[in-house]
Amino acid sequence: MKVLVAFLLLLACSASSANSEPSEIVVSIKPIHSIVTGLMQDVGTPELLIKDPQTPYDFSITANETARLKAAKLVIWVGPELEKNLEPIIAQLPSSTTVAELLANSRLKILPSRSDPSLRDPFFWMDDRNVIILVDELTELLIQIDPARSHIYARNRREMLVPLRRIDKEYEYGYRGLKAGIGISYFDTLQYFEQAYALGILDRVTGTPWDTETAANMLKVRNRIQQKEAVCLFLDESMQAENLELIVKDQQINIGKLDVLGRNFSAGADLYLKMMQYNTDVIKQCLNADMDDAATARLAAAKELDNMPDGLRGRFILTDHNGKIFTEQDMQGKYAVIFFGYTNCPDVCPTSLTTLTQAFKRLDGQADKGQADKNQADKKLADKIVPYFITVDPQRDTAKVLNDYVKYFDKRIVGLTGSEPMIKRVVDQFRAKYQKEEIENGQDPLLYTMDHTASLYLMAPDGRFITKFAHGISPDVLADELAANIR
Repeated sequence: MKVLVAFLLLLACSASSANSEPSEIVVSIKPIHSIVTGLMQDVGTPELLIKDPQTPYDFSITANETARLKAAKLVIWVGPELEKNLEPIIAQLPSSTTVAELLANSRLKILPSRSDPSLRDPFFWMDDRNVIILVDELTELLIQIDPARSHIYARNRREMLVPLRRIDKEYEYGYRGLKAGIGISYFDTLQYFEQAYALGILDRVTGTPWDTETAANMLKVRNRIQQKEAVCLFLDESMQAENLELIVKDQQINIGKLDVLGRNFSAGADLYLKMMQYNTDVIKQCLNADMDDAATARLAAAKELDNMPDGLRGRFILTDHNGKIFTEQDMQGKYAVIFFGYTNCPDVCPTSLTTLTQAFKRLDGQADKGQADKNQADKKLADKIVPYFITVDPQRDTAKVLNDYVKYFDKRIVGLTGSEPMIKRVVDQFRAKYQKEEIENGQDPLLYTMDHTASLYLMAPDGRFITKFAHGISPDVLADELAANIR
């Protein structure tokens, strides 16, 4: 009996000791902590370093927190552009600690600061597509340091991607073409959101609280508000707008208080989704958006995810960039990467085709390890895939126009055009969207733009749909995903 009691006491002490040990993984801020927490479900809980009410701009690390950082296996932070006070501590961490500086991750879409182009804009998680990529990056990192639980991390990754892809589609539907006013940001926290989802932000007072608020910028913003150029001024819960009164005094403008650091939400796996829903609601309300349009966008996003394309099921006849007839049978036999766009596209199309071209160049150096024939063992993976650029603007994009356009990027890209009904038939098979935007009176009628789905579609050699890649994916990630799907 005494032996049993002693054993139980020892077990209790061991459990207490284990529970009091510092986390082996420390994450600096709440939005990133939320993603890591989701990936670690049923494994453990990462430690959040910067806790409320502190922010990255007033954070002062304690001796105890420094010790916990040094004891950690993995430390994840954004970078000195956000957590400036952490930089000297990070530099002193022992070699046994793996440090992940997310702004230095080449697979994420990291933009230069608009206040100082020599610096990086730290708010990359405001583009949900970056977070989709981040989930994959962090999954790989966790598996590297804890391979025994790789199946749990992989399962959690799959479960997390479902709602992340849903809100990406919601934003794609909800902001492109949304009937709303124009906004101004006090702090430049929305650049990623602007680029990803075509949000209208006219100007900003300053970059982050680390930056100086200049009199010239404040005067410029105040004048724009006076001239009724914007309907909303965006602030942030975690950033003190010291000169707000000087800018808005005696002015009529909506004030929208964003929360890009998740200050209003409890730390946890669901924080990121709640935070993004809150921010998107603030944006729409402050910009006087049509909330019926917003509700319709949510329904459309859910419908699209429930009805992903099966593949090319019907017949079609198009014309390639060399002027030759092209049918669904010509797309058989090899994997196909398909992008819908148009040659007058100002940004999304050139960016996507450049990404595709760079991914193919990376694949050029990868041999197909699955080749049974030794004589074909060095066959490049890129040779198994054909990239297609299908125009959604056949009125302007003739075969000759496409020929000049696609060869600028990569000679392997096949440009396709056709009659408007035939283009619509093909686009509908992918459940993609496109729409001709109205132009103002007096403008050249041929200077219209097209709003369109910006995803890349991967198809199997038999025409089956395999997967879709969101706009904003990096060339390295795209190359890895293509290689994983075609091997």
